[in-house]
Amino acid sequence: MQETQTMDIQRIMRLLPHRYPFLLVDRVVECVPGSHIKAYKNVTFNEPFFQGHFPEVPIMPGVLIVEALAQTGGLLAASGLDSVENKLFLFTGLDHVKFRRQVVPGDRLDLECQNLRFKLGLCKMDARALVSGKVAAQAEITAALADRP
Repeated sequence: MQETQTMDIQRIMRLLPHRYPFLLVDRVVECVPGSHIKAYKNVTFNEPFFQGHFPEVPIMPGVLIVEALAQTGGLLAASGLDSVENKLFLFTGLDHVKFRRQVVPGDRLDLECQNLRFKLGLCKMDARALVSGKVAAQAEITAALADRP
């Protein structure tokens, strides 16, 4: 059985190539490589997407919620590798995507991914984004581990 890990923003930035304003995971609170991960993003009014989505009623775009889930899944996949220096975790598909509630400034977006299958560099995960324990979005994410160009 593998040990549970946590990750601060410095470790997250070593594992993911994303940077501001597109890094959408603030902290990992639990990660068991090859099994599951729990992370979060603090959603603030200062997010650049709120300037246009929507100025009078700020709502986090659903595509960015899914991106935050994909980044969380990438952290799960990377946590089980010896080295990620020359690797990228790339989206290959989304299935069964559902949006259940709006995410607004002040929310803490809890991000959870459960590994369903990881074989030959292909990964399939069950992913959920929650606010106050209620599902905001869910999806089945598939991705591939690829070499960096």
